[in-house]
Amino acid sequence: MADSSYQDLRQLHLFEAMADDHFAALMRCAFVQTFPPQVELITEGDPSDFLHIVLSGAVDLFSIWNGRETSMATVRPISTFILAATIRDAPYLMSARTLEKSRIALIPSEEVRTVFGVDDGFARAIVSELAQCYRSVIKAQKDLKLRSSTERLANYLLRAQLRTGGQAEFHLGMEKRRLASVLGVTPEHLSRAFRGLQSHGVLAEGARIRIEDRSKLERYARPNPLIDDAAS
Repeated sequence: MADSSYQDLRQLHLFEAMADDHFAALMRCAFVQTFPPQVELITEGDPSDFLHIVLSGAVDLFSIWNGRETSMATVRPISTFILAATIRDAPYLMSARTLEKSRIALIPSEEVRTVFGVDDGFARAIVSELAQCYRSVIKAQKDLKLRSSTERLANYLLRAQLRTGGQAEFHLGMEKRRLASVLGVTPEHLSRAFRGLQSHGVLAEGARIRIEDRSKLERYARPNPLIDDAAS
C-alpha cells in the first residue's frame, strides 16, 4: 500500500486510536484498488468479505427488490461503508457501485473482527461509527415520513448548496433520476416538486440549480438539525 494511502487511513477516526502494531497488522492484509465508474463493488445478500473505505471518488449504496431500485446513500472520501455487516459477519443489506473513478481500500473482514476483539481504541471507534450510522438512518426515516416530497427536495437543496460551497448557483452532482431515487419519489413527482419550489426562489435547468433567496427557501423548508445536520 502506498504511503499516502497508509497515512490517509491512519487519520480516519476509525483507526486513529488503534495501537500501532494492530494498525500495521490490518494494513498488511489491506490493498487499494482503483475502479472506473459504474462498477458494482458488492452485491446485497453476498457475504461481507471486506471492509471498504472510499479514499477518492464516490460510491452509491443501493438496493433492488421486485424490479424496483432505490439509492440509499452516497459515500464520499474518506469513509467506510457497510461496517455493520463486517462486524456481524453478516450478508450485505445493500449493494454498492462507483459513481465515478474511485480509489477503494479493502481490508478483510475477518482481520477487522480479530483486531476489534483485542484493541479497545478500535472497538470504541467502531461503536461510535455504528452509533452515528444508526442516527443517520433515524434522520433519513424522519425526513421520509414527516415531510412531503417537495419539503424533502427543499431541504436536500439547502444541504447540497452548503456542501458545494454556499454559492447561489451550484451543480447537483447527479442525474435527476438518481436524485428522485435518493428522495424516495418517482421522476414525475420530482419534476412536480421542482415546479412547486419555483415560487420559493428555486430555479433548475438540468442539474444546475440556483437558489435566488436562501432565507425564503428556508422559511418553506424549515430545516431541522435533528434531521438535517449530518454531524449531530
